[in-house]
Amino acid sequence: MCGTSFLYFYISVRIYLKPPSQLLSVNNQPVFAEMIKYLAADSIRNEKLPEPKLPVVTTAKESPIFELCEGSFFTFPYEDEQTRTVCLKRVIFRSTNVFGRGTTVIRVECACRHCLPNQCNWHGKELVLKLTFPSETHVSEWMFIDRCKELAQGEHAWVLDHLPNIYWSFDIPFHDDSPQDDFKKEVEDGDKMRVLRGSIQEELKPLSSLKTAKECTQVFCDIIQCHHWVRKCAQISHRAVSEGNFMVRERDGKKYGVLNDWDLAIWINNEHDEPTSLIRSGTRPYMAHEQQSVHWKGPHRYRHDLESIFYVMLLLACLYSDPNEKVPHFEDKEFRFEEWHRKDDEFLRRAKISVVHAAPFRPPVSPFFIGFRLWSTRLQERLLLGFVHLKIHITQAAMQEARQPNKLPTFDMETLGGHFSCEQIAMILHMFNNEQLTTHGLEWQKILERLSRNQQQK
Repeated sequence: MCGTSFLYFYISVRIYLKPPSQLLSVNNQPVFAEMIKYLAADSIRNEKLPEPKLPVVTTAKESPIFELCEGSFFTFPYEDEQTRTVCLKRVIFRSTNVFGRGTTVIRVECACRHCLPNQCNWHGKELVLKLTFPSETHVSEWMFIDRCKELAQGEHAWVLDHLPNIYWSFDIPFHDDSPQDDFKKEVEDGDKMRVLRGSIQEELKPLSSLKTAKECTQVFCDIIQCHHWVRKCAQISHRAVSEGNFMVRERDGKKYGVLNDWDLAIWINNEHDEPTSLIRSGTRPYMAHEQQSVHWKGPHRYRHDLESIFYVMLLLACLYSDPNEKVPHFEDKEFRFEEWHRKDDEFLRRAKISVVHAAPFRPPVSPFFIGFRLWSTRLQERLLLGFVHLKIHITQAAMQEARQPNKLPTFDMETLGGHFSCEQIAMILHMFNNEQLTTHGLEWQKILERLSRNQQQK
């Protein structure tokens, strides 16, 4: 293993927290040093690392190392300089391919001694503890969701059904002389110091919990509307669209699509900032193809998230025989989507270009998702048309610059000249198998009314 990879591995299993360490404990033992393999990623840049063999702490003086496991009690800082404790249950999610910065989500239940039976404000809720390692300056999910909830009043109240519920969030910083600090100095890429960020959230269901194609399409329609509202009304760019972040809330027998995981979100007025890390953010199979170029420097645009939504839909419909079962044999030789989950950025960039520029495009969707074929085909058509017009614009701008540099043609880069916009997406996704889906908010209703008038005039 090379020296740099060894450093990554070292960081992934040794993390030093600033005092007072008693604010964070496992089984009443103060945490002086460790987030260990249970929290950290187990692979570095696709390079598999051996599982570290770590002892379980018995007393704080014997060892600074501990291992979180089912039945452990996790204590963390709470409001008014108090603490709260949860009992850890099953691990729901642990990310990979993030060196020492992986996200872990664990099912928990309140175990505070001061909480009276049936009177705890978390009683009866299905809870998860989410642990991440963001930059110390990055805004927490809590603040983004809080801002959305402030704005979700009156005609905008519908969006509350499609946002995650975060009940509490906390940050625990690292020592200045910790391996995290050493890593920051070693890579010299402007990367900022990390913190351990935890949050208690409502547990949501994955897409695999859905039973019918109609449920899937409504969840997609919900999330796309929520994503647009978040950007336009709350001025937040989500930037982390993936299948794992499309979640489901079940309430009173109804299912709602929820846009989850806001760890990479930023305020829109900051989205043109230069990247602060050499590490490419996002989930590779679903990233917009431009972002996977070694030459891409940003900014992250609205259409990049829309393109990611297209890939989430495409891979789900082509790789799964239903939301919970993968297609056993994928034989299509033109679009080998099963490779997208294990290939590198350059392979994915080329594969996605072949999809975006395919003419005609007929994705090999499974019979369960046959209704997604029209959606996928029409979305691909809009993408292709947008990039064709972008190329025309670049050519015209180059010619114009030579003649009249002060009168260059304009082009909306956010929506590829309006060809891949929210309005275009709404026109495609409001119907499924000739049945209208539920839409929310006045803006979408106005778009559909305008569409209806245009159709009547033809």
